[in-house]
Amino acid sequence: MFGLSAAALIVFPAFFLELLGLQADLPLMWSMVMIGITLVALTGNMAVVSVSASDGGVRMASVVMLFAAAGLGMITLLIPVAYTWFTLAYAAVGFGFSLAYLVGLLRARLSG
Repeated sequence: MFGLSAAALIVFPAFFLELLGLQADLPLMWSMVMIGITLVALTGNMAVVSVSASDGGVRMASVVMLFAAAGLGMITLLIPVAYTWFTLAYAAVGFGFSLAYLVGLLRARLSG
């Protein structure tokens, strides 16, 4: 999902802003592209960690992602505009990823 968000932010920043209920002006579009590029790096980092890191490395990266995904959900809900269906769905995705990381971390702790 982060990869899809990254692509949308880079290729269609104005559309993404409109879905969030924000005015699509040049400075905000530029910011969305920069966030998209950051999400590309985050997505790549998650993929590398999942296949090459030790169990401890995966756990540490999961803690970071738990907070990052929850932060994405929270900041999406704090956008200073009226909620849209997309704003609520995008926040739910962030919270869902955060919950998935939490469940994975708890399972890892209980199993070993």
